[in-house]
Amino acid sequence: MFHLYLTLAYVIPNVYVFTRINQLFIGKGYKLWYTIIYLVFFAVYPLSRNLGDHGGNLAIQLLSVFAGYLLPFYLYLFLFVLLFDLILLVNLFLRFLPTKKRKSYRFRVYTFSAIILLSVFVVVGGAINLNTIRVSNYKIRVPKKDSKIEALRVAFVADIHILESTRLRYIEQFVDKVNALEPDIVLFGGDIVEGDSENETTIEIENAFRKIQSKYGSYGVVGNHEFYGGKVHSPFFMKSGITMLYDTVINVDNSFYLGGRYDERLKTRKSIDQIMETFTADLPVIFLDHRPTQLKEVSQTQVDAQFSGHTHNGQLFPINFIIRQMYDLSWGYREIGNTHFFVTSGLRLWGPPVKTAGKSEIILVDFMFE
Repeated sequence: MFHLYLTLAYVIPNVYVFTRINQLFIGKGYKLWYTIIYLVFFAVYPLSRNLGDHGGNLAIQLLSVFAGYLLPFYLYLFLFVLLFDLILLVNLFLRFLPTKKRKSYRFRVYTFSAIILLSVFVVVGGAINLNTIRVSNYKIRVPKKDSKIEALRVAFVADIHILESTRLRYIEQFVDKVNALEPDIVLFGGDIVEGDSENETTIEIENAFRKIQSKYGSYGVVGNHEFYGGKVHSPFFMKSGITMLYDTVINVDNSFYLGGRYDERLKTRKSIDQIMETFTADLPVIFLDHRPTQLKEVSQTQVDAQFSGHTHNGQLFPINFIIRQMYDLSWGYREIGNTHFFVTSGLRLWGPPVKTAGKSEIILVDFMFE
């Protein structure tokens, strides 16, 4: 069903874009060439999907990379063509654009070129945004209870989606960024690793993660993509120095409790109440849950803070507005009851290597225990 929706989301807008560009901008002598060129570019994405990896063939890999950028390009091409159609609709009433001028060769060339260039610029900007790691800073106060510490600095990240093709340099940049923040603990909110087999690069990534420096270490939970790829109990986590939490809670140095839940893809995962029954909340309580889907239930417990990811904040504008309707908190921070909730837009992403909604972020939270 997912692939059916994806196919329809690709085909239907392209039919509209092809038709409207042909009607608005393409002269009679160029329509055949336009059709051929458009169909060739249109076929790139389904062709790359059907060919798969094919043993690391370089040509197919390049085709796949090109298809990744072509998808968001078509999205913004569709939006700009739609915008121009809306302008033409308004023009029917206001008559600010004379018909003779709109149909002139120069106007058609300039307008069509502007639509193409704007679509390209948005994709380029989105690629730059993806590869620029930013830090989102927060400060909150929670009850100290019996904790022996006054403050705690937490660095949180999710949705790295590590593949065989993931660039080691980017991971090293992330590690350097985290270490510069001097966190007391580093938390990973799921969708850390995909289902690809281990190769030389992933081994180097494991070694890079082990260079993360913090007082209490690194902890994480699995997301839906670990289930898709059969990586729920992957040795990658242990080799990377990440202690995974599976519907469990641990006491960290008699200073705070840290809990982690299975992703809700596991239908038999424990409820938040079942997990809370396993310990006495005499210390501050921090939880990890990949998806921000049960905020109300969590806010009715003694959980002081919860960290989640998964949403990517839609990844591509304007999909972020759809995501906002799907989750009570799709990105950012909100206090519900006595619980502080944080949702990251993710360090990386899944799918096209372009991010025009949200940012590639590390969430840094300074807890004050009072």
